[in-house]
Amino acid sequence: MTAVRIPPVLRASANGAKNVDIDGSTVREVIATFIATYPATEGQLRAPDGEFNRFVNVFVNGTDIRHLQALDTPVSERDQLVLLPAMAGG
Repeated sequence: MTAVRIPPVLRASANGAKNVDIDGSTVREVIATFIATYPATEGQLRAPDGEFNRFVNVFVNGTDIRHLQALDTPVSERDQLVLLPAMAGG
């Protein structure tokens, strides 16, 4: 299982969890399982067309997945995935 760190902005939608362990061999699979486990997070993580929201930053062990294999980045039980929805405001 991959450790998923949940930022404060998503915690209310994830039953207050700060960290969870999620099965999956790629970032895409982990996120899909995370959304299935915490359906209230879907609106924050997926765009209206069902694709992954481009305003969510995802890091595996501190590296932005855009510098890896994006959603197809492999993950293992030793990895930590961080989901960071972009915040707007001023």
